[in-house]
Amino acid sequence: MIVIGLTGSIGMGKTTTAGMFGDAGIPVNDSDAVVHDLYKTDAVKPVGEAFPGSIREGAIDRVELARQLSLDPGGFSRLEAIVHPLVRDREKQFLERQRSAGADLVLLDIPLLFETGAEKRVDVVVVATCDPQIQRQRVLARPGMTEEKFKLILNRQLPDSQKRERADFLVDTGCGLDQAKKRVEQIINLLRSGIRSEKHA
Repeated sequence: MIVIGLTGSIGMGKTTTAGMFGDAGIPVNDSDAVVHDLYKTDAVKPVGEAFPGSIREGAIDRVELARQLSLDPGGFSRLEAIVHPLVRDREKQFLERQRSAGADLVLLDIPLLFETGAEKRVDVVVVATCDPQIQRQRVLARPGMTEEKFKLILNRQLPDSQKRERADFLVDTGCGLDQAKKRVEQIINLLRSGIRSEKHA
């Protein structure tokens, strides 16, 4: 079973790309979706203890948590120390299920793949990317997004240029959905034919 790690900076089309792999029949483990679920289940008690006042109606209030983190950037490492091991456990369960089911390819959608050293846990890395201007337009069009928030997020992410250099495959999402979909299908075919990486000029 080949484990694909998918990543990409904010606004680069990673989530859309993951959906394309899913549509092509590849099982996908979405780290963001796992975190959303953990914020209603296993992470509630430890996060609530680390960030008092962040629990509302038995779940983590993401808006309040984000507010606290904006006042205390050092809180990110405390939060990650709680959440990342829980995410890893869910990831292991997903891989075990897919291995038992006989999947030949699976995809782990990991936003901070390089930043957390997760590339060591995957066989190939796919990076979703696009022109920085397109990225900027997409992100600033999101509800509640500001220049300040955008900068804060980018500062926590490895620059796109470095992700591109370290990728085995790139999916450019700036050329339209059809092109991106064709590229995803091409990557799947290459992996199934035994090609694990492409060299990028």
